[in-house]
Amino acid sequence: MVANTSKTRVRWFLVFWLFVLSAVSYLDRVNISIASGPIADAYHLTDVQLGKVFSAMLAGYALFQTVGGRLADRFGPRRVLTAGVVWWGIFTALTALVPAHIAYALLLFVAVRFLLGSGEAVIYPSANQFIARWIPVRERGLANGWIFAGVGAGAGLTPPFITYLMLRYGWRSSFWVCAVIGLIAGAIWFLAARDAPAEHPRVSPSELSEIQSDLPLAPAKNAALVPWSRVLRSREVWAVTVSYFCYGYVAWIFFAWFYRYLAKVRGLDLKSSAVYSMLPPAAMLVCCLLGGTINDRLTKWRGPRLGRCAVAAFAIILAGIFIALGARVQSARLASAVLAGGAGALYLSQSSFWSVTADIAGASAGAVSGFMNMGNQIGAAITASLTPWIAARFGWTASFLAAAALCVIGSLGWLFVDPTKTLLPLQPPSS
Repeated sequence: MVANTSKTRVRWFLVFWLFVLSAVSYLDRVNISIASGPIADAYHLTDVQLGKVFSAMLAGYALFQTVGGRLADRFGPRRVLTAGVVWWGIFTALTALVPAHIAYALLLFVAVRFLLGSGEAVIYPSANQFIARWIPVRERGLANGWIFAGVGAGAGLTPPFITYLMLRYGWRSSFWVCAVIGLIAGAIWFLAARDAPAEHPRVSPSELSEIQSDLPLAPAKNAALVPWSRVLRSREVWAVTVSYFCYGYVAWIFFAWFYRYLAKVRGLDLKSSAVYSMLPPAAMLVCCLLGGTINDRLTKWRGPRLGRCAVAAFAIILAGIFIALGARVQSARLASAVLAGGAGALYLSQSSFWSVTADIAGASAGAVSGFMNMGNQIGAAITASLTPWIAARFGWTASFLAAAALCVIGSLGWLFVDPTKTLLPLQPPSS
């Protein structure tokens, strides 16, 4: 067998495929918010009841974050992520099988979406374990930018795609199609990925050397995992978790309620709502990549305190300013654009969260980032139910102003993060 001496870029193909899986995961979780109108009509659900359905998925997603991350740490991102994609594909399809005119439809929707969320919980902790094993520190901002740009791509494509399927074939068809897309994407990941670059037959020696040259906490397959007692005593872990809680609360206003807000509150028709609800995810996609690039360059220039922490703190507070202004704009179209600016500013900080947890956790990057993301999803689950409650009592402007206030708290959290304080000290080389 002839050795592969050419310079390869396998790691970037796998990062791209994680972008695809990220997009598919958001397609499968956001599709129900686009189909919420027909579902509410068919099953006679109120906005508050729909909020419970949205929150059920996020509750399952939150509760299994740490478990999913620890599984990725122990068994590798290839198998764990593949199993997760199969799981969430099945429960996406089951969403369409809830019978009409059944007495306990709400309970069934809640159960199916909770189980969907538990399967989706593995994706980003597994991706972060992949980052810790495959991506040099100097490239982690951009790599995470690509992975989370999939959030914007998936959420942005969902409104027109699901609307098209609903108008032509009914709302149930959209869930069948989403399930099939996910299963295909998961199969390709399983065939293409490996748990470590040294295991991949297409990684050249030059690429392997380039990867290994900047992996200070590169996790070996059987590396010792960070004890939970150390994780729970870490100021950095708690600071990013609290900040990510605030982040999740704000982000899920756009994922769960923005489409319905434009249609019901701002008075846009179905097609216009689909078009304008694409603005926030489009801004998220662009700003994920921009934020990741800025993150890496500033980290290289002035260190991770500026590149990781200062970028995140500035971006989150900027998001709060945009959201507070957008909520008070009279024009529906202008409000859509300003609020989209808030979503984009928020996602400038996305790479920082995941790059820091990969940097400080090494072999336990999956579990530590899963713990952090659990905070994010608790915030998301709260906003899914609390946003319509606030809106019903105080108006939708109040719902967005509450999100803007949480941006202030999320920004302040980064003042307590030192990304150079690793959870597991570097091991001295064996003699």
